[in-house]
Amino acid sequence: MTAALADIAQSDGTFAIVALDQRNTLRRMFTAANQPIDDDLLRGFKGDVVGGLSPSASGLLVDPDFGVPAAVEDGNLAPGAGLAVAAEPSDRGKFGDEPLTRREPEQNAQWVRDMGGHAVKFFVQLRADRDRELGGRDVSAEAVDAAAEVVADCRADGVPSVIENLIYPLPGEGELSPQARADAIIESARALDELKPDLLKLEYPGSAEACRRLAEVVTVPWVVLSAGVGFDEFQDVLRISCDEGGASGFIAGRAFWKDAVALDQPERRPFLADTARRRLDQCVTAIQGRATPWTSITA
Repeated sequence: MTAALADIAQSDGTFAIVALDQRNTLRRMFTAANQPIDDDLLRGFKGDVVGGLSPSASGLLVDPDFGVPAAVEDGNLAPGAGLAVAAEPSDRGKFGDEPLTRREPEQNAQWVRDMGGHAVKFFVQLRADRDRELGGRDVSAEAVDAAAEVVADCRADGVPSVIENLIYPLPGEGELSPQARADAIIESARALDELKPDLLKLEYPGSAEACRRLAEVVTVPWVVLSAGVGFDEFQDVLRISCDEGGASGFIAGRAFWKDAVALDQPERRPFLADTARRRLDQCVTAIQGRATPWTSITA
């Protein structure tokens, strides 16, 4: 495991990373809030979030198009905060109704390093329990293979790999029950853990019992994502994920900053520096003494 994980971790070896890599999702959020949005406004919003939250964060997760310039070129990233860069294409395509995972080889570890990043984040959508013959194409194997390429490239270059997974309903499956959702999260985590990335970014599997099951199959450090849940709920998710699942912290975004989308720019900066920053500080407090330091984990 690369010691460079320290660049995006707190001094105690846990993670308090603010996610700001949304692109199309963020545009839709602005549209839903009846707020104007274009490329300049998107970069400005990301700069406001980075400036408001990075003093309390161990790192920021940003996209290369708007987030990196907002953090680095515009000077908003606080000293001591690391930078993880999303290295997946914003449009990955579909196979029928199923999302595909696709890697662009030029978006590699060196590419992230050259723009000032400290870690590569790669997003997959994997259902490891999917029938390999479904529809005549094994999209799960494709997702695992793409993630494996990222992990290998990062390992060769000495840059940490962060693999994020979101599950999805299979064709004809409908809404997953809590048990089925937990099973899908855990089995996909098991498959990605076998690749030995430096860090896994995973969905909360739904309960303390499911977190304990997750802890039995994951051997590398993992952090929980917020998936757009409210701030109060996310604090509970954090405590359970750390106490029962051995999580090493969080990579979360909307739980802190989503309310700022509806604000005009003069109100936005004070909100981010005050309310959103206090939310982040509370989550940092919530994982203290609970989160498992990455330095104590040997895969």
